[in-house]
Amino acid sequence: MRILVLGSTGYLGAHVAERLRALPGTLVLTGGRSPAADLDVDLARVGPEQLAKTLAPAAPDTVINCAGATGGDAVTLAEVNTRGPAVLCAALRAAAPAARLVHLGSAAEYGPGIPDAPVTEAAATRPVGPYGATKLAGTVTVTTSGLDAVVLRVGNPVGAGAPPTGLPGRIATLLREAGSDPEAVLRLGDLSAHRDFVDVRDVARAALLAATAPGPLPPVLNIGGGRAVPVRDLVRTLAHLAGFRGRIEETTAGSARSALVSWQCSDIGAAEEALGWRPAHSLGEALLALWEGGRTP
Repeated sequence: MRILVLGSTGYLGAHVAERLRALPGTLVLTGGRSPAADLDVDLARVGPEQLAKTLAPAAPDTVINCAGATGGDAVTLAEVNTRGPAVLCAALRAAAPAARLVHLGSAAEYGPGIPDAPVTEAAATRPVGPYGATKLAGTVTVTTSGLDAVVLRVGNPVGAGAPPTGLPGRIATLLREAGSDPEAVLRLGDLSAHRDFVDVRDVARAALLAATAPGPLPPVLNIGGGRAVPVRDLVRTLAHLAGFRGRIEETTAGSARSALVSWQCSDIGAAEEALGWRPAHSLGEALLALWEGGRTP
């Protein structure tokens, strides 16, 4: 089996590619802007015809699209999260129409949740900002492409290599800077929101299962931890792992998204039914991997 991983040097893509390389009888090809990638692919810039010419000789059986932008202005988000999947689908229809496409979406596509009511894939999508909106547009493009495609709607991934642009990576960075100084103060925004965290290794395993599952799959599958965790608990657990001796000051001010989306949790029953997938790692294990993964040898 030939599997092409796009965005293979990113946070999720690197874990997905690593997981796939352990699969017997599989040739893993990588695509992205890095000089180390097997295929030079920039989904924000390349045209469908040019991408089709790149994909044809690679002849992938499956393409896993991990390329995406979580930050930047609306134009950047749209170029990567919306235009990118559209170009990819058009190129696949021309160059490899029988290939399966596994696209990583985001739980941000759902928007605000209702406390104690995990959202299923049939729930209304009401994203509150450009990130969720552009990811949703990408999902719609994939699910209506006519390809053998599935979107994995990923919750909040946690684990080794988490970037500082996301909450877990940012907190880990602040804790490393604080060290063991008992006078250190972490000044953070409102931490009362609830989020569905999932170990990045479990995300990679879900991508592998989706890439190799026989027969058609549902158009969208939720991939999350399956429970809503107070962000405050995540911060305290990570501070404990870090041996943080200072104090955490929480203000009433927070991000606009946290204020609008105070509770988020995905129902992951469909992924278990379709893929036999459930999270194998706890949040504590994910946070330990995050902290240990960033230590200086």
